Amino acid sequence: MIAPQMRKAKKERKFLNELKTGDRVVMKSGLHGRINHLNNKDNTCVIETTAGKLKFNKTMISMDASNQLNK
Repeated sequence: MIAPQMRKAKKERKFLNELKTGDRVVMKSGLHGRINHLNNKDNTCVIETTAGKLKFNKTMISMDASNQLNK
């Protein structure tokens, strides 16, 4: 990997590890919601939206879009 890609991957890993219940996030598919439950064993999270609760893999959370949302 090239150095800039490695830096971005490291930032994204740090972002995913620092997520906590109640954080507002945006999924890579564009879905907006709030983290309701984190499961570090199988690397998933439950996102609460206006439509209900959905279970996603944590890697599907968009770091860039979530940071824009929480500014």
